[in-house]
Amino acid sequence: QVQLVESGGGLVQAGGSLRLSCVVSGSIFSFNPMAWYRQTPGKQRELVAGILGDGSTHYADSVKGRFTISRDNAKKTVVLQMNSLKYEDTAVYYCKVSDGGGDYWGQGTQVTVSS
Repeated sequence: QVQLVESGGGLVQAGGSLRLSCVVSGSIFSFNPMAWYRQTPGKQRELVAGILGDGSTHYADSVKGRFTISRDNAKKTVVLQMNSLKYEDTAVYYCKVSDGGGDYWGQGTQVTVSS
């Protein structure tokens, strides 16, 4: 059974920083694609950043230059460093890992940015 546990969310003022972490446990290859998504009420979940097993990354245009995704394959961990946070970054952030069996999601962590 694959489980993902996120941590690091919270309340921060605009312009501040937060660091989200996601630890994956269970029977899954360490080099699988991982990603962070976010969702606000009434909207679809959207991709924030993704990272492949070789370390290559991609970002949503709205976070480029402000967010950085990284991973530690040995620890099955993915981190999202969020800087220069804006009010519109407020959302529940979810971690995802993908393999041949499908996608696995964490429970989400709330990020609230006050203006």
